[in-house]
Amino acid sequence: MMRSLYSGVSGLQNHQIRMDVIGNNISNVNTTGFKKGRVNFQDMISQMMSGASRPTDEVGGVNPKQVGLGMTVASIDTIHTQGSLQTTGVNTDLAIQGDGFFVLRKGDKNFYTRAGVFGLDEDGYLVNPANGLRVQGWQAEKVGGQTIINTTAALQDLIIPVGSKDPAFATSEVYLACNLDKRLPEIPEGAAPETIAQGTWTASYDIYDSFGNTHTLRIDFTKIPGEPNRWQATVNVDPDAETPTNTVVDIGAENSTVNNFIIQFDNLGTIQSVEDANGDIIDAGNLQVNVSFDVPDATIPEGEVAVRQAFNLNLGEVGSAVNAVTQFAEKSSTKVYKQNGYSMGYLEGFKIDQNGVITGVYSNGNNRSLGQIALASFVNPGGLEKEGETMFRVSLNSGDPNIGPPNFAGKGKLIAGALEMSNVDLAESFTDMIVTQRGFQANSRTITTSDQMLQELLTLKR
Repeated sequence: MMRSLYSGVSGLQNHQIRMDVIGNNISNVNTTGFKKGRVNFQDMISQMMSGASRPTDEVGGVNPKQVGLGMTVASIDTIHTQGSLQTTGVNTDLAIQGDGFFVLRKGDKNFYTRAGVFGLDEDGYLVNPANGLRVQGWQAEKVGGQTIINTTAALQDLIIPVGSKDPAFATSEVYLACNLDKRLPEIPEGAAPETIAQGTWTASYDIYDSFGNTHTLRIDFTKIPGEPNRWQATVNVDPDAETPTNTVVDIGAENSTVNNFIIQFDNLGTIQSVEDANGDIIDAGNLQVNVSFDVPDATIPEGEVAVRQAFNLNLGEVGSAVNAVTQFAEKSSTKVYKQNGYSMGYLEGFKIDQNGVITGVYSNGNNRSLGQIALASFVNPGGLEKEGETMFRVSLNSGDPNIGPPNFAGKGKLIAGALEMSNVDLAESFTDMIVTQRGFQANSRTITTSDQMLQELLTLKR
């Protein structure tokens, strides 16, 4: 009977631990990113009263006789199931749909969390505003004029410099894709201006110099008399400016002094070749001509006449009718569909996509990548140790973090403007609480019943 007393005590103690875990789950039912706990029980060692014996020729085998000595806690597991997502509308709030943890850093220590309640501090760092820990990822870098994010580099504190400047960038590429109406009349030599105007098609677009000043690029296309499928293109930058910009067009070696070139089309209406005034011809691949002009109000180095800016005028691929200059019997169209220059701007806002890429929105219309948020995954996330503040840290059985970009290599995607809610199920928790209370009550009855039996034993001799 003494064994039953101590079995009942172990049941009381361990059901109290289970109730503690259930109470913690219920208290965190509205905690962002919280992962519930679960208690598993197992029986303790059993006392051997008699061992087992194998069968003989005369009798069968005998099973062992063992009396259990109570129960104990086998494990307290953290259940990393997906919580529901709650929309907040705050662009720095992030939820992970799938596997993975955000990486937060304090000094040289990394912590991991599913709670994506983030914001910006005074210096523009992306942080957890509750404790100031900085969100980790990779900052964008400019390499060869291109913005790249190296996700194989070491993790960095992410900075979003709201209000910072985006320097002006001079136009270096212009892409033309207009149609020239084959039905336009040819213009004879010495024709009147009004006749020239009737047979000329003009395409214009804004380009930028290194200061961010806007200039008007105008291209006049005129059919060449007596030469079917050939057009002369005359290029001017700021044609109405008081001071000429001395526009020059060249193909090949820089030896031209004029601002026009010849376009040759094939009988299918697609571009075939381009030729400058010096007879240089390009008739394969992507056709482009070099255009240069004087930059107004620029400091002129000693010994030079003017500061020149050059850009490529891209006409399209030979034989292509997609994003290229064409000659069809349809109304002429003006389409300069892209150029890469822009004026100075300020970072006015940002957005975060499902891959964790932070894109800055500038006042000059540019959208540029600023960085990318990192996620960490683990072979055994249940082995992580709870650190408090809805954070985890690496333990001996969790495995090392596998860090990479979201939505890649098994990691979940990010949902901006949303948060992951607690995965605690109140109905399940209340049911577990009832079962735990009944288990506790039953173990208390074991103790009281054993006590009554001992009392009866003591009163045998009166």
